[in-house]
Amino acid sequence: MQVNVNGKIIKGVGGFYYIHLPDNRIFECKAKGVFRNQNIKPTVGDNVLMNIIDEQALTGNISDILPRENSLIRPMVSNVDQAVIIFALSDPKPNFNLLDRFLIMMDRQDVKTIICFNKADLVPYEEADKLKSIYEACGYDVIITSTYSRESLDSKESGVEALQTLIKGKTTVFAGPSGVGKSSLLNALNPNANVQTGSISEKIKRGKHTTRHSELIWVGEETYIMDTPGFSSLFVDEMECEDLKDYYYEFVKHQESCRFNGCVHINEPNCGVKKALEEGTISKLRYDNYKQLYEELKNKKKW
Repeated sequence: MQVNVNGKIIKGVGGFYYIHLPDNRIFECKAKGVFRNQNIKPTVGDNVLMNIIDEQALTGNISDILPRENSLIRPMVSNVDQAVIIFALSDPKPNFNLLDRFLIMMDRQDVKTIICFNKADLVPYEEADKLKSIYEACGYDVIITSTYSRESLDSKESGVEALQTLIKGKTTVFAGPSGVGKSSLLNALNPNANVQTGSISEKIKRGKHTTRHSELIWVGEETYIMDTPGFSSLFVDEMECEDLKDYYYEFVKHQESCRFNGCVHINEPNCGVKKALEEGTISKLRYDNYKQLYEELKNKKKW
């Protein structure tokens, strides 16, 4: 007689799904044909009902996908509580336009995002603290970390320990460009994960890809980390240029001073946001990214 149990999909490769059970066993499973007939594809993060076929061989079949709390497209994952976006402070230098793209993408999917600036041992304190202040002023939680120097920049608690506190009891997506130290951070958060780390190409100063697919890593009770493949570009093309300003939250309190309703803070006169920029209340770094993304959306082809 087959035994039915609840579990969570932590990886999917080549038509096989790997299901983590509460007792920390992992079963290799196939999805029943009924899902194909219903055009339903199991995704990493799904809570499922599984039929155990062989207890010794740890094999089974997915018989049902339980209701999803949410479902992301980029990356494709279900039942996510939050995201941690990781950028290195140096080697490679952070691409802030890419960071803003990710923040917008997560905001559009209603996922809380924590920003992690890693490799703090490679830059002066003032440089890291300035970036922290810029993004905290936009309403984001910011953590400064280093897997080589555990000394935190803002408290006696190390950045890694602060990150451990923020992810406890949650399913968290970890994402970022290649080479930012994501795998080293994952290993610091959970030494048993043994995530493969990659080297930085000296020629192009980018990391070699070490994660080929999205995978959930069990850290502790009700705590999962999703490791996702590194990315070098993100397209924010599924919105209108006029809506972009709504995702730059530091603009909101200043746009009340704009002369025109619906001001997009580019070429309009008497703009409260541009005045705040001149006064240094709004970061030029963020505003320049906004202008670049605005022009990109404005000039996108409409089919």
